[in-house]
Amino acid sequence: MTIRIYNTLDGKKEEFKPIQEKKIGMYVCGPTVYDDCHIGHARSVVVFDVIVRYFRAQGFDVTYVRNFTDVDDKIINRANELGIDSREVSEKFIEAFYTDMDALHVQRADFEPKVTEYIKEIKAFVEKLIEKGHAYQTEGDVFYAVESFKDYGKLSGRRLDDMEAGARVDVDERKRNPFDFALWKAAKPGEPFWDSPWGKGRPGWHIECSAMSNKLLGETFDIHGGGKDLIFPHHENEIAQSEGASDKPFARCWMHNGFVNIDQEKMSKSLGNFLMIKDVLKSYHPEAIRLFLLSNHYRSPIDFTEKAMDEATTRLDRLYGLLERVEERVGPVREGEMSSRPLWGKFCDAMDDDFNTALGIGILFDGVRHLNGLLDVNKGELPLDLEAEIHAGRADMMEIGREILGMLTASPGAYFEKKREKGLAERAIDPAMIDPLIQERTDARGAKDWARADQIRDQLAEMNIVLEDRPEGTVWKIED
Repeated sequence: MTIRIYNTLDGKKEEFKPIQEKKIGMYVCGPTVYDDCHIGHARSVVVFDVIVRYFRAQGFDVTYVRNFTDVDDKIINRANELGIDSREVSEKFIEAFYTDMDALHVQRADFEPKVTEYIKEIKAFVEKLIEKGHAYQTEGDVFYAVESFKDYGKLSGRRLDDMEAGARVDVDERKRNPFDFALWKAAKPGEPFWDSPWGKGRPGWHIECSAMSNKLLGETFDIHGGGKDLIFPHHENEIAQSEGASDKPFARCWMHNGFVNIDQEKMSKSLGNFLMIKDVLKSYHPEAIRLFLLSNHYRSPIDFTEKAMDEATTRLDRLYGLLERVEERVGPVREGEMSSRPLWGKFCDAMDDDFNTALGIGILFDGVRHLNGLLDVNKGELPLDLEAEIHAGRADMMEIGREILGMLTASPGAYFEKKREKGLAERAIDPAMIDPLIQERTDARGAKDWARADQIRDQLAEMNIVLEDRPEGTVWKIED
């Protein structure tokens, strides 16, 4: 097995070789907790959740770190707006983050450090950078001297000589270079602060990740991830800090996920098109959201539209529909039914090529088509060898869907029952009238009264109830 990953640092796919055999240290930048998370946050968290799941399924011992930035200008500003303490703001939105991510079946990281819990380590890190000539103090602030690090710009491809001062940074006359960035910020009235050798203050944004990853994973670790928007300046500055302090490589592989656009427009507050996860969950099943977020390669942008989400919902229905058919024909999942793995190998080929979930999901639906075909052709009692093949195919699909992609977590019956209840409630339809109509239609078909059978189907269709005639009987579903 060879896993190849696109490394942003080198701009190409490379064979992944961890520092220690079968052990992986992985750090992914988490949210700044001053507001509810939007669908862009969800993509990053879900993408790296799947990557960690896959590594573990392949026998790797993963130490996964995803942080919370719980002290920051944005948090302080939000606290001032709400008239509460900044700690209350961060705690409120950390809880909201967990609510959203639990709903999306995201597994917890092994370590989820908060900046405020690592102030000691951050101050020690800053002191080391000052000692090594990479940082300087002025009026209670401490800045990193970007010109002291000869490789500055190696991740983003930006060079100091080519960057125009003021274009992406605040001009500060106290800085030696306009692109020097704050490691420690002097306290301002009403802001949280900690004592330090440079006076009362708080950490800058970039230093926190260097200090926390160093403490939890060491000076050099395997994978650092996050959204593409973090490449510059955040990740670039992390490299300068970490390698400046240790004189060793920081992260060996850098992974960055693409953006979520909304109807072909970039999400932005000025356009008012920020979609919060909690609001999307009101309209769509969490597994349909995961299916959507994984339907493009993680490095590519993905466009959130009503059509795309409806397609994801339909595809999820197909997955559960197949599992429902299999359960009706061959019974529930049984121990040992994965004696053969018809889909797993192909799925692994897709994932080993830079975690191509889009192709992997396509392989999952190849399994749906294959098993549906077997059930369509074999309408009577199934031969033992065919039954065993169906059992194995179903188990393979559930391994891929549930354990890696984070879907198919419910029983088919529970999934469709919940979907029916929601659909009937939204349309104010009495469920007690449906089964008798379906039975009447079945009787009409048996009596070859096709006109009445069609009339009943049309009557149900007007209520957005779709019938599916299967060899094993008629089932009904709510059409979204």
